[in-house]
Amino acid sequence: MIQKKELHNIDGLLILDKPKGVTSNFALQKIKHLFKAKKAGYVGTLDPFATGMLVICFGKATKLVDRLHEQPKSYEATLNLGITTETGDTEGKPTAHKPIPEFNETSLTKILQKFTGDILQTPPMYSAIKHQGQALYKLARQGKIIERPPRLVKIHSLKITKYTPSEIDFEVTCGKGVYIRTLGEDIAIALGTCGHLTKLRRTASAGFIEGDMLTLEKLTMINPNDLTTFLKTDLDIK
Repeated sequence: MIQKKELHNIDGLLILDKPKGVTSNFALQKIKHLFKAKKAGYVGTLDPFATGMLVICFGKATKLVDRLHEQPKSYEATLNLGITTETGDTEGKPTAHKPIPEFNETSLTKILQKFTGDILQTPPMYSAIKHQGQALYKLARQGKIIERPPRLVKIHSLKITKYTPSEIDFEVTCGKGVYIRTLGEDIAIALGTCGHLTKLRRTASAGFIEGDMLTLEKLTMINPNDLTTFLKTDLDIK
């Protein structure tokens, strides 16, 4: 007879550094398995292409998911100009090529100012938003395009960290519901071209910073009996 693994009631938060190439749910299930946890959830989905902070909530801390999701999140991104893809990142096939007009820091800064504050953003087809009970990305894979009304979202700050004639590195801090892939595409359009993200990393979420993160690789090397010592348990759970 196969013995069922004993699961434990664990309460607290783990600040995970999600690796590239896995879904947020895959990372969550991996963590649940490592901790042998009965109940866990995460704050804010990261695309498989993206890396960085995924806040994992265990047990009673899952009550905090919605509250933590309301907090600002920060990202680092690289926007490649002149090529757009199905998904807005490196996961999708190229769909269009456009010439890249010349620009400088002054003109780029003026364009970025248009994307700061409360802005309207149309969610991408390659997203987990549901339409009649089905995720949009599943419909997109079938070649279907569904009309998506624009949403009001908030960009707290947006700044250039580096740029070349064909690539822009930027940092953004934003509220919930912002798609950084779409933000990159919209910036490229405002420049008079098209583009897609080649890098996306979440560096902060729910008040936690990059130094709080732990990698899956490190966690798998820790003695299972010591894993809970890495949880943040001083929480205001009501």
